[in-house]
Amino acid sequence: MSGITADDAMAEAPQERQGDSYLTAETGLASWLLTTDHKRVALLYAAALTAFFFIGGAAAVLIRLELFTPASDLVSAEGYNRLFTLHGLVMVWFFLVPAIPNTLGNFLLPLMIGARDLAFPRLNLFSWYLFMGAGLLLLAALLLGGVDTGWTFYTPFSTGYAHSNVLLAALAVVLVGFSSVATGVNMLATVHLLRAPGMGWFRLPLLVWSIYGTALVMVLATPVLAAALLLVVAERAFGLPIFDPRQGGDPLLFQHLFWFYSHPAVYIMILPAFGVVSEIVPCFARRRIFGYTFMVYAILMIALLGFLVWGHHMFVSGQSLYASLVFSFLSFVIAVPSAIKVFNWSFTLYRGQISFQAPMLYALGFIGLFTLGGLTGLVLASVPVNRHVTDTYYVVAHFHFIMVGGAVTALYGGLHFWWPKITGRMPPDGWARFAAVLMFFGFSFTFFPMFVMGFLGMPRRYASYPPEFQVWHVLASAGAVLLAAAYLLPMGYLAWSLVRGRRAGDDPWNATGLEWRTASPPPRDNFRVPPIVEEAAYLYHPRHEGPRHEEQEPHRDQGGGT
Repeated sequence: MSGITADDAMAEAPQERQGDSYLTAETGLASWLLTTDHKRVALLYAAALTAFFFIGGAAAVLIRLELFTPASDLVSAEGYNRLFTLHGLVMVWFFLVPAIPNTLGNFLLPLMIGARDLAFPRLNLFSWYLFMGAGLLLLAALLLGGVDTGWTFYTPFSTGYAHSNVLLAALAVVLVGFSSVATGVNMLATVHLLRAPGMGWFRLPLLVWSIYGTALVMVLATPVLAAALLLVVAERAFGLPIFDPRQGGDPLLFQHLFWFYSHPAVYIMILPAFGVVSEIVPCFARRRIFGYTFMVYAILMIALLGFLVWGHHMFVSGQSLYASLVFSFLSFVIAVPSAIKVFNWSFTLYRGQISFQAPMLYALGFIGLFTLGGLTGLVLASVPVNRHVTDTYYVVAHFHFIMVGGAVTALYGGLHFWWPKITGRMPPDGWARFAAVLMFFGFSFTFFPMFVMGFLGMPRRYASYPPEFQVWHVLASAGAVLLAAAYLLPMGYLAWSLVRGRRAGDDPWNATGLEWRTASPPPRDNFRVPPIVEEAAYLYHPRHEGPRHEEQEPHRDQGGGT
């Protein structure tokens, strides 16, 4: 996808492009803390998320050390509860949910649609400050003794029995929810209002569609979570009988409210990952994405159906068999659009001129891990099997295959793919390929044994366990060492590349998006000449170079209207 006038900017001298990039256009700490440039705000998010990733990762390491032996050696049972609560709270709400939308999404969305910035630049910066304020509240809760409810805040643990720092932690999650809503509104408005001339809806890159679907879920679902947690705060602080059955309340009400948000939140984490993979696969297969229109509708169907399946988390809660069967059916249905995406990625690869660069290795790893995670999710959608494996390590493994094997692997793949655009430097290819392979095998060795433990009946959230499960925990802990190395290694060589890395051209991957039609790194206003879009997305294989998929069928909306 290119603009007829954007090519003029590519002819300018590299020294001029480097001199006024977004990184050097302004100097000083205040220019970063008060910036309204979406690219700098994305880097602010990246710095904060890296810090939270280390905190959540350190908690995961301590959990694996504790589980290395059957006895509770490292921490007490209460300390273990606080440890896995810390891990869940930090990794879900302060890393996984904002990971791709607030970093790569923030940086790339205006570039991909030919805009100068997001629709509301000041709101973008304000959402980062909300995020940081929420992070400080959570850190205060942790430093004051931690929280032992689990990351789900289930009642009555969170309202009557848990540590008093529940109030701080719940308010932190509410505040980060406001940040998510602000980000979602900003991205929706940007896609509707700021597309370049010629950028019709069905010329949008799939990453933009994924962010659009994610933003819809953010805006519609997050207020429900905020309401649920504020009700927990009200009952705990003021004694209101909302969830207490002794006073006429209903503890299951909280579960309905929480999962009505939290299952759509799964797609807040995974939909942007779909978009990242949909950009990488056609680039390194040199093929137009197979079934573009189906991919778009699959994104929207996932965003919609995600609101209808929360009840499959409550099969053992006492809800009626009829309700369980309905939620089970819908849980199977939502697998269809996800399967469409895997099918279309596979057909994009078919007969492609595949180049196994590091971003492609991450994308292929994502497809494999997500596929296994999705298939194990179908097992959980079955009511009788779900009753057997609920609250076992099977659920832990399934969740991590989707969230970590999926979202985090895609984040690393996207980071390597757009690193030349973000920094103007190329990552070291050999180290990057090694890290991608190490991440795939390290993750598999860590979490696949948990499927076995779950089927054998090992419950989650216990610091001690019967000795017959030790061999599986040792395997998982050994894999966690490899996985930690795979996560840390890219941080080292990417930092090295900032100083010693080879300078990147404007389009080092020979990609087709508008973001590759400006300088690397981009100027403050993204494009020196406003681009005009004249082609559909992903035109990787011109006719004179060889075969490609059939021409994309023209769609009625090929204009630039909203």
